[in-house]
Amino acid sequence: MGVPVIIFGKSGAGKSRSLKNFGEDEILYFNVENKPLPFRKKFKYESKADNVDHILFKLQDMAKVKLKTAVIDDCGYIMTHYFMKHHRGHKGNAAFEMYNEIADMMFKLITEIKNTLPDDVIVYIVMHENTDECGKTSLRTLGKLLDEKVCMEGMLTICLRCISVNGKHSFRTTTDGLDITKSPEDMFEADEIENDLKAVDVAIRNYYGLDDSHA
Repeated sequence: MGVPVIIFGKSGAGKSRSLKNFGEDEILYFNVENKPLPFRKKFKYESKADNVDHILFKLQDMAKVKLKTAVIDDCGYIMTHYFMKHHRGHKGNAAFEMYNEIADMMFKLITEIKNTLPDDVIVYIVMHENTDECGKTSLRTLGKLLDEKVCMEGMLTICLRCISVNGKHSFRTTTDGLDITKSPEDMFEADEIENDLKAVDVAIRNYYGLDDSHA
């Protein structure tokens, strides 16, 4: 089974920045929002896609170019784009059906990653966060069905939070008690680590005994 990992945080917290230490030919990069990277690098294998079926097709095709790491950045805009394209034509029961379709898409994405990809493939699902009036932080999604019934973070083992304090970017690896951050015990050396997704990728592969070769 493939390994889905959620990377979440506020805008500007370092989610995309964390990719800069990957080699240009080392990952399959899905640029959902079709925006420039925040560093001077272009990835050789880039897909400007916001359709789950297309993304899953490309993920299944990774073996042809001998890739084992993919990043969906920013996955939340898959939901936003679908909503903005369809919400004006949906009223009443049709509106509920639209939210059902959004939940189905995200559930399918994670399920297919886990059930159909090779064991040594890691897919990083990058998303924005949302903090409620009580200070609890979760993924920014659309619809109660996705939040209350699907619970995306509950479908996987690793959720890392990007934070930025005084210009210093880092990853949180364990919860502060008010967010969904989580990772296996002893996978990472500290509760707060460098904002480097390449190093995270190596740590996950070492922990699970996955092949870390990209060639």
